Amino acid sequence: MALIDLFHIDKQYDIKILLKDVSFHLDEGERVAILGRNGCGKSTLMKIASGEEDITEGKRVVNKSIQIEMLSQQPIFEDYLNVRDAIENELTVLKEAKELYDKLTLRLVDEYENERLLTEHSEVTNFLDHHNAWNLDDKIERVLQEFKLKEYENRLVITLSGGEQRRVALASLILKKPDILLLDEPTNHLDVYMVEFLEELILKEKFTLLFISHDRHFIDRVATRVVEVDNCELISYNGGYNRYLVLKEERMKNMQRDHENLLRHLKREEEWLSKGVRAREKRNQGRKKRVFELRDDAKFNPTLIHKMMIELEREKKHFNRDEGVSRKKMLFDVEDLEYNIVNRTLIKDFTTRILQKDKIAIVGDNGSGKSTLLKLMLGDLKPDSGIIKKGEFKLGYFDQHRGVLQDDKTLIETFCPDGGDIIKVNGQNQHVYGYLKSFLFPEEYLSKKVGVLSGGERNRVALALLMSKDVNCLILDEPTNDLDIATINILEEKLINFSGAVIFVSHDRYFIDKIASKLFIFKRGGLIEESYQLYSEYLMIEKEIKELQKFENNIQKESKSSNKQEKVKVKTKLSFKEQRDLDMLPDIIEKLENKIEEINKCLQDPDCYNQKGLTELSVELQKSEDELELKSDKYLDILELAEEIEAI
Repeated sequence: MALIDLFHIDKQYDIKILLKDVSFHLDEGERVAILGRNGCGKSTLMKIASGEEDITEGKRVVNKSIQIEMLSQQPIFEDYLNVRDAIENELTVLKEAKELYDKLTLRLVDEYENERLLTEHSEVTNFLDHHNAWNLDDKIERVLQEFKLKEYENRLVITLSGGEQRRVALASLILKKPDILLLDEPTNHLDVYMVEFLEELILKEKFTLLFISHDRHFIDRVATRVVEVDNCELISYNGGYNRYLVLKEERMKNMQRDHENLLRHLKREEEWLSKGVRAREKRNQGRKKRVFELRDDAKFNPTLIHKMMIELEREKKHFNRDEGVSRKKMLFDVEDLEYNIVNRTLIKDFTTRILQKDKIAIVGDNGSGKSTLLKLMLGDLKPDSGIIKKGEFKLGYFDQHRGVLQDDKTLIETFCPDGGDIIKVNGQNQHVYGYLKSFLFPEEYLSKKVGVLSGGERNRVALALLMSKDVNCLILDEPTNDLDIATINILEEKLINFSGAVIFVSHDRYFIDKIASKLFIFKRGGLIEESYQLYSEYLMIEKEIKELQKFENNIQKESKSSNKQEKVKVKTKLSFKEQRDLDMLPDIIEKLENKIEEINKCLQDPDCYNQKGLTELSVELQKSEDELELKSDKYLDILELAEEIEAI
């Protein structure tokens, strides 16, 4: 059943046409990924589907009872809301439905033949089933844990970073489970473990989903269909990302065959036209017009086919580790590196050597210290202990904020600051337009100022500028953020062919697998593990190990529980320590609860948390909550034991 229907849609901004006579349908249960270059109209198509954007021409048909929710790039929260309240506020309708269900269930005990009551009970049951809202409290806890928001649950949302606020908004939406969920780059600001959780939840809960993403692993696992926006048109491919590549290649081959047939037909028509006399007769003017149309088609098709072929070849290339090249030149020699922040160890006892041809991905949880390691290598931070020796080489750096660009400069001024239109790339002179064309910029962009470009276009400029520099080592911090897939393909091609070392932080599993020959994996306690596996293989093995550990822990718990029950059977009196804990723990627990309440009140009062410091309060809160949980569990265990002894 179609939930959204778009018929013959045109969308135009001033003179720029984004969509021309396109139709789109989203059926219940579909998970559709929208692909295309930055600026081609992906977000516009999504906003038209949601009803947020008006159309120039065409028709949008959506059932008014359908609930459509969209993840905002910059969510807005009330000043007074903490993280947990912000999430629960979005779930009010579901909680009210559950309360109504409980009331109706109780009433049916006495009024089990009441038809109106039975109908209402059935409707509420179906609503809760559709949104899977039976155990919301447990699901809230799970999402807080998996999105690493649990430590912030009592913090005001507005005091969090932009990425953390996006995680709060995403958590609310996936728990709310609207009829249609629209997500624009949902994996931005998520580490790889959060992305895996999101994938599993979307598949398990059977969302109807329309999304934009540059994360090709995410697309391949989640999408049931891919829709590509290209030249103001929509091309649909069934399946995930890898299937999209196969089908796109087949489409290219069919276009090639059609073009060859066109050329044969054109040749016959050109021969007819060359005869001259009959071609000038009035009744043959239509045929003459068709010859000229065929000429135009023959000129256009090879361009389109060539463009598609280049994109596909970039996608099909697999990383080939060049083990035959000498790696003797040392760039970084790191010995016993350690770095701490706010009584927390980010890097501990790290020793490694980075050589001329190394391509290293730095991976791990958000906040684990990956960007800190880059800053230590750049010299922006000083280690607490250990040393970093640097060889002689030229370094190029690409950060998340694209700080190398100046908004008041045009593109040609950015690339040719001393005038002219020639730049040197890899030791060879090249016209700036020819170089920028390889980064998908048309010639008219040369005179545009950097400040008027979109975020994705600015990213492409920063990448093009970096790759034009004469450097031996590239350090990249989240280089694929906010890039479209076509640009990521170009970046991959440049990095694979780059003759120096590449050291980069990324959560993009597909990108890491293609580029990296070595991994620096951040573990707990600041330890960094080195691995030569593909990142996707490492994650798969790590997941299997965690499942085995969980299985083993469950067995041990069952064994301890069994032993404990046997001991209780013969125990007739509490020990002195157990009796003392039974008497004293209630007061200790009450004091901890009061302390936590005071900290939470302070976190809701700007004057208070500004005076005491958010970081200090958060650390103190986490410590108190951990202690409360420990003391409460201990007290309940002793209380249970005392009751069992009394019953003997």
